Amino acid sequence: MAAFLLIFATVFLAELGDKTQLATLLFSTGKQHAPLLVFAAASAALIASTAVAVVLGTLAERYLVGLPLKMMAGLGFVGIGLWILAEYVRGT
Repeated sequence: MAAFLLIFATVFLAELGDKTQLATLLFSTGKQHAPLLVFAAASAALIASTAVAVVLGTLAERYLVGLPLKMMAGLGFVGIGLWILAEYVRGT
């Protein structure tokens, strides 16, 4: 249960204010789409994308043994952050 809560909290906090959440928010504004339809479709999309991530993560762990995957992922996030900061400074 502790692992479930840790994963839930981490993913929940990572998704707050994410483009996915903002897109879902925009779909639920106005009268074009029923709120239950938006909820069901967005939930199904998140489940499907999470399934892909789990499969890819499982394959990566199986076939990329010995590579420092967590360090590579961390460096990737740092690189993306630096790129975003550089664009902000340049005014793009």
